[in-house]
Amino acid sequence: MSESIARETMEFDVVIVGAGPSGLAAAIRLKQLSPDTTVCVVEKGSEVGAHILSGAVIEPRALDELLPDWRENAPPLATKAGEDRFLFLTETKSFKLPTPPQMRNHGNYIGSLGNVCRWMGQQAEALGVEIYPGFAAAEVLEEDGRVAGIATGDMGIGKSGAPGPNYARGMELRATYTIFAEGCRGSLTKHLMQRFDLRAGRGPQTYGLGIKELWEIPKEHHKPGLIQHSMGWPLDSHTYGGSFLYHWGDNLVSYGFVTGLDYKNPWLSPFEETQRLKTHPAFRGHFQGGRRIAYGARAISEGGYQAIPKLTFPGGCLVGDTAGFLNLPKIKGTHAAMKSGMLAAEAVAEAMADGRAAEPVSYEPKFRASWLCEELYKVRNVAPGFEKWGMWGGFIHAAIDSVVLGGRAPWTLKHAHASNEGMQHASLATPIEYPKPDGVLTFDRLSSVFISNTNHEEDQPAHLQLRDPSVAIDVNWKQFRSPETRYCPAGVYEIVGAETDTPKLQINAQNCVHCKTCDIKDMTQNINWVTPEGGGGPSYPGGM
Repeated sequence: MSESIARETMEFDVVIVGAGPSGLAAAIRLKQLSPDTTVCVVEKGSEVGAHILSGAVIEPRALDELLPDWRENAPPLATKAGEDRFLFLTETKSFKLPTPPQMRNHGNYIGSLGNVCRWMGQQAEALGVEIYPGFAAAEVLEEDGRVAGIATGDMGIGKSGAPGPNYARGMELRATYTIFAEGCRGSLTKHLMQRFDLRAGRGPQTYGLGIKELWEIPKEHHKPGLIQHSMGWPLDSHTYGGSFLYHWGDNLVSYGFVTGLDYKNPWLSPFEETQRLKTHPAFRGHFQGGRRIAYGARAISEGGYQAIPKLTFPGGCLVGDTAGFLNLPKIKGTHAAMKSGMLAAEAVAEAMADGRAAEPVSYEPKFRASWLCEELYKVRNVAPGFEKWGMWGGFIHAAIDSVVLGGRAPWTLKHAHASNEGMQHASLATPIEYPKPDGVLTFDRLSSVFISNTNHEEDQPAHLQLRDPSVAIDVNWKQFRSPETRYCPAGVYEIVGAETDTPKLQINAQNCVHCKTCDIKDMTQNINWVTPEGGGGPSYPGGM
């Protein structure tokens, strides 16, 4: 019935999907170069920045190029990076190691990436960009083999799939060119990857799950500008990951833990690892007397240079983390995401000025000639080195490759497999006993989701779909004891009747914080994350 109702249509020169750093940088650059170009940005979050999980260390290189006077124009980055600490942890001790060159932060800033995006949104609107928050891009429009824009999702569809009393048909936003800036594992990007075979000849993308907390601590314990990273405990030597901790703002501490999603033990819980690391002597003191005020999670693209897909296709392109622009050894992606958006915008603006907008437009030559390509190429072997040789072998290789050879090794290591492959059967893996949360320093998942301000309209179709419901029990439960109940940081997946002969998977979709981990890590790729109604999901406060 809903499909029989015609959609309203709006026409633009360029439509951008996603109001993150890459999408907003693209919008701003387009209007700088071509003020008469009509540009529209759609954002599934309730506002610009609502889905941007971060207290981040930001390298300002791309921002300096995009908006050179940003420091004088109400800058949202107020804390200059200070002391760098890099620790190796055992269960009870810590050892300070030399900070790797890529992780040194002199000249960088610590701040809320959500607020940076809010500020960038204001700059874009001042240039004439139209931004529509609360509208989820749910469908790629295509004409004659060419992307022709997107359609936003219908609102008011009930769980039965039928329109409810508040039903509103989505809109078609048509464009000469469409830029996809959806972030990691974008739902439309998945479709585009298959439709235009964008991964042909490229290595598999690999991913990590970042879980983050924001704390407010007593002023006497606050050390503005302190940046601490760690490796080692609580992960074993064959599991890639590590932590970050930043002191910034008004007595704020951003703490987080990243677990590589190619881990093999199905009993591992990234959330529980994040919690127990806080009990380590090197971390506990940072939270003393403080209170946790926000929580969230997000997958990140870790594949690096060799995993970047083909960036362009007829009628559009990929930018930012949806294309994998992250410098993993540097633990930074904002500057890379912004630069990719700027390069795409420059290519589109040139095509429009030359009357070539309707032809295929590629920004790959600009990327290959940019400092961004050079930066990512130099660190291309670091992540696959850890994957190949484990923690210590990977660390030694990274030192040789990055410091001795300067990233110019005559070889390029390959990622062995995608993140969903290689999981051990539960019977062959060692169960992990995690301590119970104390509610002061460590917490459970449901109380964590509560402070993420996550909300979904209850009477809507579940946006977490099983391609074959039987696989959830016949494979995930019987062979792996349902790792989705452990890797999900929001308690979405739950086995009901585990002690009976008829266990069932219950999906609590309303808890979803849009991290995309289930879509990535599920062994058979049976879980499909699709876009829920616009405005749903987490709503991270400005401090994040």
